[in-house]
Amino acid sequence: MTILIFTEGTVLMPGSAKGKIREEIVQQSKKFRILIDDPDGIHNYQSYIPVYNAVEKIKKWKKQGATIFYLSSRRVKSEIEAIGNVLQKYGFPDSQNLLYRQQGEDYKDVAEKLMPDILIEDDCESIGGKQKMTYTHMSRDAKAKVHSITVKEFSGIDHLPDNLGQLKTH
Repeated sequence: MTILIFTEGTVLMPGSAKGKIREEIVQQSKKFRILIDDPDGIHNYQSYIPVYNAVEKIKKWKKQGATIFYLSSRRVKSEIEAIGNVLQKYGFPDSQNLLYRQQGEDYKDVAEKLMPDILIEDDCESIGGKQKMTYTHMSRDAKAKVHSITVKEFSGIDHLPDNLGQLKTH
């Protein structure tokens, strides 16, 4: 079983979000999204941290035989590397499987190339909602093959089933 997990907002959050409630993090994300010079906020990718117990949850799926892929919103090489380093630093399983959009690609293109069994992404609340999500834009054929799980942005994946069989039907 292959699982594609969106990184930023789903299993990673800015280090500056630590200790804040979800609503505060969403507001912070909306506020700082427009700032270029944001040393402690959403643009400081190397300071990102896991959302709650994401690493432990993904490790449970990995132990049951899942292959994990991650999808980053980043396109700039240094930012992609920063996200990759964060995944490695915190021990995310299969951290080397970090995907991102190439020139001319949308998220749906990356997802449809991989065709995971399960796609886990957040609801993109801070950037416009459903219209910004990957699954929304996938083809009808792809949607028929990929099981989509949407979580609230910055709420984490802790509440998802530990058992892969249950995850597929969640």
